[in-house]
Amino acid sequence: MKGRNGLIVYSSKTGNTRKLAEGIRQGLAEAFAGTDEAPELRIAAVEENPDPAEADWVLAGFWADRGTADAKAQQYLKSLEGRKIGLFGTLGAYPDSEHARDIGARVRELAAEKNIVLGCFLCQGKIDPALTERFKNLPPGNPHAMTEERMERHREAAKHPDENDLRAAAAACLAMIKSL
Repeated sequence: MKGRNGLIVYSSKTGNTRKLAEGIRQGLAEAFAGTDEAPELRIAAVEENPDPAEADWVLAGFWADRGTADAKAQQYLKSLEGRKIGLFGTLGAYPDSEHARDIGARVRELAAEKNIVLGCFLCQGKIDPALTERFKNLPPGNPHAMTEERMERHREAAKHPDENDLRAAAAACLAMIKSL
């Protein structure tokens, strides 16, 4: 494997993406335990503005907001140039939905402007309770008004990221890194 220094950076509002980042770090550490390929891993929140200069690759985490990465993650991704980047993110929608595919494509496009994108992993994450309440107060007919179907998705999202999501994220990021 090429690339012995890795940076895991994340933006998190409700803790979902932070949990995913920590699960990825732990999963990677376990995958490389006892091997001579074990990368040095740093993990930081985007607010810390971690310097990627020493990193051979960056795993960048975001939470979905308005159909793309949140503003802090976007700002960080735009600051990167000439990097090998793996993406991971959380969203309230189902990760196999068209909406999720659109988000993944938008974030890939953003990251690929000045970098090489290794892949993107998305999983569901709990939705900010304030947003759920706001949807409940929208009038019927509004495209974001709370319906029983939407409420069920919010209930399902509240269960994530779970242990299966953490393992899947670590496996996806491991594959991204091993592709180098």
